[in-house]
Amino acid sequence: MRRKIGALLVLGLSVVSVCGPLLAHHGNAAYDETTPVTIKGTVTEFVWANPHAQIYLEVKDAKGDTKPWSVETLSPGKLLRAGWTKDSVKSGDHVGITLYAAKSGAPVGFLLKLVFADGRELGTREARQP
Repeated sequence: MRRKIGALLVLGLSVVSVCGPLLAHHGNAAYDETTPVTIKGTVTEFVWANPHAQIYLEVKDAKGDTKPWSVETLSPGKLLRAGWTKDSVKSGDHVGITLYAAKSGAPVGFLLKLVFADGRELGTREARQP
């Protein structure tokens, strides 16, 4: 009987240790998902890394002052399926980004769509296969 209880305890702890990180994901609670916002600026860095790729850019406000923005995207694996590569965005690219802005008012957001100056677009939905 003690062996059965011990085995169940070990099994239960194994399940918790494996599944724990899955439950820790934060989601998008920090962003206002009711009103998409579009910003325009110049990319300063594109970080292709897990758990979320990041786009950093300089954005001019209505007064002409430049403000640094940080835009969170999906994981590199999901971006690949949506047609992105690690070289899709480069420093110096002039882009428009539609995003969900931070509820706090900080210059951060979650990317919905990126549009290059020449009109090319990158989104976050998986690309359709022919």
